[in-house]
Amino acid sequence: MSRFLRASILLLLLASCGSGNFSAPRDLDNACSIVRERPRYYSAMKATERKWGIPVHVQMATIHQESKFIGDAKTPHKFALGIIPLGRQSSAYGYSQALDGTWEEYQKEQRRGSARRDRIDDATDFMGWYMDQTEKGLGISKWDARAHYLAYHEGRTGYARGTYNDKPWLLAVSQKVADRADLYRSQLASCRR
Repeated sequence: MSRFLRASILLLLLASCGSGNFSAPRDLDNACSIVRERPRYYSAMKATERKWGIPVHVQMATIHQESKFIGDAKTPHKFALGIIPLGRQSSAYGYSQALDGTWEEYQKEQRRGSARRDRIDDATDFMGWYMDQTEKGLGISKWDARAHYLAYHEGRTGYARGTYNDKPWLLAVSQKVADRADLYRSQLASCRR
């Protein structure tokens, strides 16, 4: 076998191992369609539900709002004077849009140093961990998608202070998350798995 052929095969093998499908499912308004198209998503969310008690529909609605199910989602860039790039709005990344510091806290506390924000299993486990702590610290029901989204967005300290009350846009977004969670819940109850 020629060196060129061996190098080509090695390159193809490496490229296939490192690449991921980070695109969104086709129909984000239909939980059954998401489950059919990406059964791994559902498996990851069911595992998180079993481990942390966070219902699948709450996870799905939060991921929809945070990343639209795009595994390598990043926040937009900031610009000075409309043209000078200043970097991203935050370090949020992946399905769950976890910030660097919170992700590192999760990795350390859960002893999951190899966990990655662009892997659905790790992202949903992170979300379950975070929401479980939110329930314990703030008493928010694991079924309350609206309140969990507010605490997820503002952080638990911000939620406890009520910082979201000064953000009408965020209150509207949290209601959309709650409405989507209800939609996903009813859809999941009716679709075949």
